[in-house]
Amino acid sequence: MLHLTKVAFGTQSIETLASWIDECGAQGALFLTTRYLPKRHAEIAGQGSLFWIFKHQLVARSPILAFDEADAGRVAIRLASPLIAVRPSPKRAHQGWRYLEAADAPTDIGAEMAGEVLPSGLARDLAALGLI
Repeated sequence: MLHLTKVAFGTQSIETLASWIDECGAQGALFLTTRYLPKRHAEIAGQGSLFWIFKHQLVARSPILAFDEADAGRVAIRLASPLIAVRPSPKRAHQGWRYLEAADAPTDIGAEMAGEVLPSGLARDLAALGLI
């Protein structure tokens, strides 16, 4: 299985990102556009996720449903909601998206925290202490 990573650019907090995903998902229009279709899109669609980078950490993921055509020759990456919190994992920022192998992907935070998103500072501190 293969995933993508993307910086949550312009997001002030993980809560803001989660709110945007919930709002767009409720309207049935949750997608991102990109210039190029990933060459390995067949390995990702329907089984991979988009992992969000916030403050140099992978903090959450959105399952990728499909890749569709968008306006002006762009590609729409269709995402599922809600946002799924993952155990924070260090990741350098980058432009656009990058591939992430399943073996390198962080695990989801357990069901005991389902629906909750930790503030980024708290998640980073807890991860540094090895508590999550």
